Amino acid sequence: MEEAAVIFPHLPWIIGAALGVGALGIFGWIHTTRLKIKHGYPLEGMWGQSLRPSSDGETTERVRLLTQENAELRAEIGSMKDRLANVERIVTDSGFQLTHEFDRLRDRQEAN
Repeated sequence: MEEAAVIFPHLPWIIGAALGVGALGIFGWIHTTRLKIKHGYPLEGMWGQSLRPSSDGETTERVRLLTQENAELRAEIGSMKDRLANVERIVTDSGFQLTHEFDRLRDRQEAN
């Protein structure tokens, strides 16, 4: 009973210290990971395996193929944007011109 009376007044300090140590540990882990990323060190998984992809010939070939495919897709998207811009121009311009053409023909027909 006396032990509880001795510990109880200091309980908020004990809990605060435990939370502070936990927060410092989390902050330290985040900071260490940030420094590893910043300076190019490989990150490690849960069991110590490297998360950096290996740079063997197969990986290099895959990166080259993906880069080439990416460039082709970007070119295709660029041409699609150009075609879409032309279609939008035709749709908006033709509609505007057709309306004026109809009005002009209607006015000419009413005048006759």
